[in-house]
Amino acid sequence: MTYTHTLILGGVRSGKSRLAERLAIESQLPITYIATATAQDEEMQLRIAKHREQRPDHWDVIEEPIELAAALSNVTTEHCILLDCLTLWLTNLLLTDDLTLFTREHDAFLAVLPSLNHRMLIVSNETNMGVTPMGELSRRYCDEAGRLHQALAQHCDQVILTVAGLPHTLKGKPL
Repeated sequence: MTYTHTLILGGVRSGKSRLAERLAIESQLPITYIATATAQDEEMQLRIAKHREQRPDHWDVIEEPIELAAALSNVTTEHCILLDCLTLWLTNLLLTDDLTLFTREHDAFLAVLPSLNHRMLIVSNETNMGVTPMGELSRRYCDEAGRLHQALAQHCDQVILTVAGLPHTLKGKPL
């Protein structure tokens, strides 16, 4: 059986993670949650702790900030994979001192997606709907996020933009 791959985009606190969690539950498949966040400061530590508390205990959880392709490849049974959040993963790659890591992991992620026969829900922040940011790293982040989202939109069967908690289907079957 082939499962749908869905990209869920939205701004900060747009409801995209809540939507992804609802769709994961509705899939009636076992859920593997892949978290990419890293706790670099106290506020982020609290956010991560809150997410851990709210997540159902029966979900399999993989916390992987860098090697996303490897983590995805290790999910071997029919699961719904909820990946949250792609732009945090992108940030982790851009902030590393290893100049080859970004290209290696980015390319590995895009290469592994077509081989994954799972229901996939990929959550990511849409960052390119405003002013071009100041600073080279910020501009690169927005450029890389935009390119990654375009590549994923081509791959995914369904693309949803979430605004104010309301999902807007851009591609595929409407909700």
